[in-house]
Amino acid sequence: MSDARYSIGIDLGTTHCALSYVDTHASDGEKTTQDVLPIAQLTGPGAIDNLPLLPSFLYLPHPDELASGDLYLPWTGQREFAVGEFARSRGAGTPIRLVSSAKSWLCHPGVDRRAGILPNDAPPEVARVSPLESSVRYLTHLREAWDHTHPDAPFADQDVTVTIPASFDPAARELTAEAAQAAGFTRMTLLEEPQAALYSWIEKSGGQWRKQVRVGDIILVVDVGGGTTDLSLIAVIERDGNLELHRVAVGDHILLGGDNMDLALAHVVARKLAAQGTQADAWQLRALTYACRSAKETLLSDPATDTVPLVVPSRGSKLIGGSIRTELTRTELTQTILEGFFPQVDSAARPVNRARVGLTQLGLPYAQDAGITRHLAAFLGRQVGALAELAGFGGGAANEGANAAAQNASFLHPTAVLFNGGVFKSALLVERLMGTLNGWLAAEGAASARLLEGADLDLAVARGAAYYGYVRRGRGVRIRGGTARAYYIAIESAMPAVPGLEPPVQALCVAPFGMEEGTEAELLAQEFGLVVGESVHFRFFGSSVRRQDQVGTLLDYWSPEELQELEEIQATLPAAGRATGEVVPVKLHARVTEAGTLELEAIPRGSEERWKVEFDVRGGAQA
Repeated sequence: MSDARYSIGIDLGTTHCALSYVDTHASDGEKTTQDVLPIAQLTGPGAIDNLPLLPSFLYLPHPDELASGDLYLPWTGQREFAVGEFARSRGAGTPIRLVSSAKSWLCHPGVDRRAGILPNDAPPEVARVSPLESSVRYLTHLREAWDHTHPDAPFADQDVTVTIPASFDPAARELTAEAAQAAGFTRMTLLEEPQAALYSWIEKSGGQWRKQVRVGDIILVVDVGGGTTDLSLIAVIERDGNLELHRVAVGDHILLGGDNMDLALAHVVARKLAAQGTQADAWQLRALTYACRSAKETLLSDPATDTVPLVVPSRGSKLIGGSIRTELTRTELTQTILEGFFPQVDSAARPVNRARVGLTQLGLPYAQDAGITRHLAAFLGRQVGALAELAGFGGGAANEGANAAAQNASFLHPTAVLFNGGVFKSALLVERLMGTLNGWLAAEGAASARLLEGADLDLAVARGAAYYGYVRRGRGVRIRGGTARAYYIAIESAMPAVPGLEPPVQALCVAPFGMEEGTEAELLAQEFGLVVGESVHFRFFGSSVRRQDQVGTLLDYWSPEELQELEEIQATLPAAGRATGEVVPVKLHARVTEAGTLELEAIPRGSEERWKVEFDVRGGAQA
C-alpha cells in the first residue's frame, strides 16, 4: 500500500498536456477529492499565467530573437526554449522553430526517436531535438509546476500515472516510460487513454455508474485525440456478485486525429485564398495549419462563435504585401470534419489504402484513409468473436446486441458509447457517429447503443489517470484486461538454400493476451543461439484477436488480420567470461512490469544471469 498523499494523473497528449490529482487522505471509497492543477507557463515574452492545459509545443528561438528574461520561469529562471501556450502562439508565426506532435513522432518506427530530428522540416541553422527529449521537456515542466505549487508534497513522493494510446506498441510504451524517468518521475505507471476516460466517467458519477450500465453491456470508447484515433471495447461482467469492467479489445494504431483535421482545414482556407488571388506557399500553409488548430478549438468550445479570423504573417513583400488575413467559419469546420472524417458508411466499409509512390518526404505515417467511421467498422468487424469465452459475461434478453454478436452478427455490437477528445464538443459529430453506429445495429436487428453522457472531453484522461492511481490502492472499481495483445517472435526454419525461395517463418508466442501488470509468463522451452558480443535482431509480432494462444504456441500460418509485424527487438550478450563469437543457448522470458511496460529477457542455459532484450527504437537508422 502506497503512503503517498496524492495520486497524480498526467495526460501526455499530442496537442495538450494536463495534470489532475486525487487527495487520497481526503477521499473515501468512490467519493474522491479531486482537482486539476493550473499549470504555470509562459503566455507571452516574460508573461506567466496559470492555465488548465499545457499545449504540447516546444519553441526553439534564435539566440537574438528574445530579450533577456523573456523565457524566465519562476522555478528555474531563464531557459533557452519555451513550452506551452507561448510556444504555440510564437510558433504559429515562425513554424520552422516549432516542435509539435512529438508524441506521434515518439511512436514512429521509421525514425531514430533518440536523434535530433524535430522540427523535421527546419533549415540547418535551427537547433533540433529528439522526440524523446521533447517529451522529457513537457513532463519536466509538469513536474516543476507541481513542485512550485506544492512545496510540502514533492512530486517525487507521489504516485504518478502517465497515459498513452491503447494502441501504443511495446517500444512506444518503453520510450514513454524512459521519458518519464528522465523527467524525474520516480513512481510511475502507464495507463491506456480510453481506460482513463472511462475511469473519469466512473469517478464523476459519484458511484451512480452502476445504475447506468449492467451485466452484458459492451462499452465502446471512441477517443479521437490530437494525433491518434483510439478504439477500445470494455465489457461489463459479473464476478462474485459484483459488477466488473473488463477491457476485451483495442484497435490498431491509427495516426488520425486533430492534426489531420487542422491540415484539412488549412487546405480549405488556402483554396479560398487562392480563389481570391492569394497563393500561400509551403511555409505559410504550415503557419495557416497552426492558425486553423486554434480556430477549430475556439469554434468547438464556443457554440456562440460562428467565425474566427485568421492572420498568417508574410515572409516579405516580394511574396505578398503584409499579412494574409482570412477567416474560418463554423460551416467550413463542420462540413470539412463531418464529411471528411465521419462519413456515413455501412458496417461492411473498410479503410481504403492507396498505392504509395517510390519516394516520399520524411514525415509521420498518417492513416491513408481519413474516414474514422470506416476504421470503426473495421475494428468492430475484426472483434466480432472477442466475447466468445469471456467468463462472467451474460448477454440476456436485455442485451440484444451482445447476444447477436455472439451468434450471427457480422460485427461486435456495442450497447453503450463513451466519447473522448475535444472534437466531440461538437454535438453534430456526436450525432453523426451515434447515428451511423445505430444504423449498423438496426440493420442486424440489434438494439441501439446509448450514449454515456457527462464526459469531460478536455480533462477526462488526466482525471481518470489520477483516479486510477487511487483505484490501484483497492479503493474503487478497476478495469481488468492486462496487455491488449499477444506477442510473438519469428523463427526461421532450417532448410537447405533454394534459389528464389525464402525459408518459411513460424511465430512463437512469448507473451499471451491479457497479461496483468506485475506478472510473468512461463519460461519458453524453445532455445535460441545468441552470439556473444554482437547485436542479434528478432522479428516481432502482435495480435489483438488471438486470445487463446499461450506461451510456446507455434504458428505455421496466419492471416494479415491475425498478426501484425511490430518493431524489431535485439539482444547483445556481454562477452565477459566467454570467448568472443561464442554461441550461447538462451531461453526468452516475458514479464509485464508494474509500470505497464513489456520486458523480454534472455536467460543463458545453466545460469542465473538475465539480459534485457531491447526494442529497436532507431527505425531505419539501424536497419
